[in-house]
Amino acid sequence: MYCFNCSLHVGFNSDNNCRMMYSSHCLQSQAQHTEKQIKAEFERLHQFLREEEEARIAALKEEEKQKSQKMKEKIEQMNREISSLSDTIRAIEGELKDEDISFLQNFRTTKKRAQCTMPDPQLVSGGLIDVAKHLGNLKFRVWEKMKEIIKHTPVILDPNTASSWLCLSDDLTSVSQTDPEQQVPDSPERFMKYADILGSKGFSSGKHSWEVEVGDHPDWIMGVAKESVDRKGERHASPKNGVWAIRQDSGKYANGKGETLLLKKKPQRIRVQPDYDQGEVSFYDSIDMTLIYTYKDTFTETLYPYFYIDSAGDVKSTGVQICQSEVSLTVMSSQ
Repeated sequence: MYCFNCSLHVGFNSDNNCRMMYSSHCLQSQAQHTEKQIKAEFERLHQFLREEEEARIAALKEEEKQKSQKMKEKIEQMNREISSLSDTIRAIEGELKDEDISFLQNFRTTKKRAQCTMPDPQLVSGGLIDVAKHLGNLKFRVWEKMKEIIKHTPVILDPNTASSWLCLSDDLTSVSQTDPEQQVPDSPERFMKYADILGSKGFSSGKHSWEVEVGDHPDWIMGVAKESVDRKGERHASPKNGVWAIRQDSGKYANGKGETLLLKKKPQRIRVQPDYDQGEVSFYDSIDMTLIYTYKDTFTETLYPYFYIDSAGDVKSTGVQICQSEVSLTVMSSQ
């Protein structure tokens, strides 16, 4: 789990020099952790490529083995035919040496045997290695297969905005509340009052969507927040404060205006679908795409995916998970 647990200067006052030293230590810790994660990710890619190379070389060797065996069988058949023909020639030569009348009596049979011919040896069709199959678009086909291990998540959480009460997964796609509270530097972008976090990429135009697996987690808020949202003081997750979100609190659902949302069933996965240009933020139950609620407003600054995670209590789902999106490759034919 991605928890900034920097121990240097814990318990010190807010003296600027101390805070700068503490932040410097955390920066080094972040860099080391991130480097470790990068190396781990590339090692997974290297391992995939090694296994893919081994599989393709094995396929080549297997084709070589099978076609070599067919060629060997063909050569053995030809050798048997040559040996048979040689025996016939030796027999005829022996009969030609006969001086008695038996040679003349068997002349027609001997002549017919002497006229025996062998067809010219023919190469077997497809007897060579199918080079095009092994090398054609090789890099593309390997890249295409990498979809099995390479996933795309439309929202990546920004650990630099994460409250000290939050803990992120290594791939920055899931978040849960942690206890005890983590020691993190109070940077300008970090939420300090509430257990909030933003996505790493904002948007100021267009349509967007992402899905979040909430499972049976009992207390969460999710939606979008404007870039200038208050990250340090008291504030409700409401449009007035620059947050357009819905909340679940122990099975009760509400919007940011304090209005109760009546749902027929408890959603396990929520789709957040903002349309910046139309001034809308819609929420759906991802399973059957039932509309939960839609905000209508005018946006004037960059919006970011927004999440608040409270304690999970005794339930199985300790956090929420941003769902991966489908990855597809399309090859466009030249006109």
